[in-house]
Amino acid sequence: MRKKISILLLLAFLIACSSTRNSATLPTGQAGSKIPGARVKLTTDSGVIVLRLYNQTPLHRDNFLKLVKQHYFDSLLFHRVIKNFMIQGGDPDSKRAKSGILLGNGGPSYTIPAEFDTSLFHKKGVLAAAREGDNVNPKKASSGSQFYIVQGKKFTDAGLDSVETFRLKGRKLPIAHREVYKTIGGAPHLDMNYSVFGEVESGLEVVDKIASASRDSNNRPLTDIRMKMKILRKK
Repeated sequence: MRKKISILLLLAFLIACSSTRNSATLPTGQAGSKIPGARVKLTTDSGVIVLRLYNQTPLHRDNFLKLVKQHYFDSLLFHRVIKNFMIQGGDPDSKRAKSGILLGNGGPSYTIPAEFDTSLFHKKGVLAAAREGDNVNPKKASSGSQFYIVQGKKFTDAGLDSVETFRLKGRKLPIAHREVYKTIGGAPHLDMNYSVFGEVESGLEVVDKIASASRDSNNRPLTDIRMKMKILRKK
């Protein structure tokens, strides 16, 4: 049996924890069209999202653009959504999946080597790659197609201190990142564990809407939310 591709949940932990930017880490929605990076239009049943891909992660960027060009994502579902956390899609098995079927195992036959950059972090609106767990994937290689967009939530200093101690094993979050997590929100426990390769440039309200969808026990929306992608700008 294949391992389910997912990102770490630990919802109870996240609930307990809650309460120097560069061009790649501007608050989502404030990035301008003059900022370098490919753009992808992600059309969903809930609205339109424009994604900007980071040049700091060329392997993920180029793979994503290749799949978009091939129409790989067209008609796939957002098969896993968790309010105040993230929305996930990119499983080819979701294209014709019957209602209630557990999804999250599909993808190409290849993975993508992890691309970690300390300037890229899991603020709200970030685009990142899903992957198999550390027990079978110690190098943290990414799924060839499955991705997620962070909705996240805002954290207090105490919550971030707890994340550093218990989830990041003592690694300190940069001060600038902490400020973003406190003012914009995100999912800091995922930093440097999953490859971040882009962000929402417009359409955050669509992410919020999808994340709030009614879902079953596997976090699959009860009403299918399909997607279609188109390249707006290659670089």
